Amino acid sequence: MSFNIRGFGGFDGVDSKVGWFRKMCIDVRPDIVAIQESRCNEVNDNWVEIIWGNSNFRYLQKPKVEKSGGMLLIWDPSVFVVDDAVGKDHFLAIKGSWRGKDRQCIIVNVYGPHKDRDKKKFWDSLDQIMNIGGVDWVIGGDFNEVRAPEERQNCIFSERRAKLFNRFIDDNHLIDVPLTGKRFTRISDDGKKFSKIDRFLVSEGFLQAWGDISVTSFDRKTSDHSPMLLCDNNIDFGPKPFKLFDIWLENKEVESIIIEAWNKTVTNARPDCFLRDRLKNVKNSLREWSKIKYGALDSDLIKYKMAVEQYEEKADLGIIDDQERLEWLNARACWLQKDKEKTCMLKQKARLKWAAEGDDNTSFFYSTIRRNNCRTNIRGLYIDGCWE
Repeated sequence: MSFNIRGFGGFDGVDSKVGWFRKMCIDVRPDIVAIQESRCNEVNDNWVEIIWGNSNFRYLQKPKVEKSGGMLLIWDPSVFVVDDAVGKDHFLAIKGSWRGKDRQCIIVNVYGPHKDRDKKKFWDSLDQIMNIGGVDWVIGGDFNEVRAPEERQNCIFSERRAKLFNRFIDDNHLIDVPLTGKRFTRISDDGKKFSKIDRFLVSEGFLQAWGDISVTSFDRKTSDHSPMLLCDNNIDFGPKPFKLFDIWLENKEVESIIIEAWNKTVTNARPDCFLRDRLKNVKNSLREWSKIKYGALDSDLIKYKMAVEQYEEKADLGIIDDQERLEWLNARACWLQKDKEKTCMLKQKARLKWAAEGDDNTSFFYSTIRRNNCRTNIRGLYIDGCWE
């Protein structure tokens, strides 16, 4: 998480800026927090524990200069293990790795300079540390710069400064992670000036290691900047891996199908995606098997019911032989079995449990399913105050 907090202020309870930030850390539980413009002198363990929310942390700091500036990097050592750290005029950096991942990563907390004469020096200092090879990069914070005119509104846009910024991103093969939810990250106190000067830049290696990542912004509340969260928990795993009908468990084929699908080769290195891909294999195998086994359930019901009626008509006329009598009994057994399977599936789809077994009020099941669908369907969205 990254946030230009514009000064922590005093400790005035839960409604203070410190209390609000502490609550956000407790709710979000970030692995690492990058704070810009803390406006703090040297901080100690007790102070950091108050804003972090617990005693499990390590931190790196840069005190304020006169009445402005100040930076802080806080991390959870049980999640991210730091091997080295460095601090410069406009950034703090830690090098380490996430537990369970055999990849080195450098996290950089940035608070870019405001003056033009300092900006090129700032990009050059970042370029120098980025000469380190074989590591992933995450550079986040307040860059005090934009990449394009549309990232500013009612503000002066400098094409020359934007070119320097874009050149730094391109030369170091960085990726600007998309911001979701908002267009701008800073709004002036008078509500007239808008800009996107806060962002996360990551390396291609980091993107490959973590997959689908995004940046979510939160309400500003006590600052002119929005807190930002870089996360991978917005991965769309799609619908439920599979729906297992109870009736399937009565079939002896199911166990072997699941075992075979589960043991298929999966190449994804991420533990959560590895599990996801295995479940997808099981889902696909069960789907194909279900199509073959139950795909024609309704037509089979009609077919066996008609066959039973035909044999019963023959029996009434007394023109049925022993072979036809066996076929009649077999058709009746298949009809009852298919009817049982359909009723069982409808009960499960309707999410109902009946005290009495064999209650197959099919119309009731269908009506319940329709009500559930009516209640859970998304019929539209409010976008910019308009229903679409």
